[in-house]
Amino acid sequence: MESNLDRIAEPRPTAPSRNARVPAFVGAFNSIVTKLARAGIPLGPNALLTVRGRKTGEPRTTPVAVVTIGGRRWVQSPFGDVNWVRNLRAVGEGTLSHGKRQEPIQAVELKGDEAVTFYEEVLAPYIRGQALRRLMAGVLGLADVLEDPAGAATRHPVFELKPGRASS
Repeated sequence: MESNLDRIAEPRPTAPSRNARVPAFVGAFNSIVTKLARAGIPLGPNALLTVRGRKTGEPRTTPVAVVTIGGRRWVQSPFGDVNWVRNLRAVGEGTLSHGKRQEPIQAVELKGDEAVTFYEEVLAPYIRGQALRRLMAGVLGLADVLEDPAGAATRHPVFELKPGRASS
């Protein structure tokens, strides 16, 4: 049976995502997760995403949760158009790091119907699949993914990750 996810086409322009309020604990949490991830400590679906800054060109690194299902991978922002989203949108590529392993990636932002399909058919079932994921979704303000996937698609940018070219 073909799902709507199999029919995802090139992204179409839509209205920009609204900025969500980033909880105060996120800065400290990201710092801890970054140190642990760089040390190679497994942290579930978390990886470090490094993207060139859209203004400075300097590498910027942030922890992200990578959703991997059926050989495809995505990252989404629970907090709207934050800096890593704007940088990834601008440059379209980066590096995912898991400990010492680094992988170049290309990122394709999903828009409109493609984003809604992702939230309905990928992320909502993924979150519902484990109690810890449901808890984290609540802590991170992602309850709307379960209640209103179409609305979530307008508030939480999502990118599909594809293999990138190694830089020389």
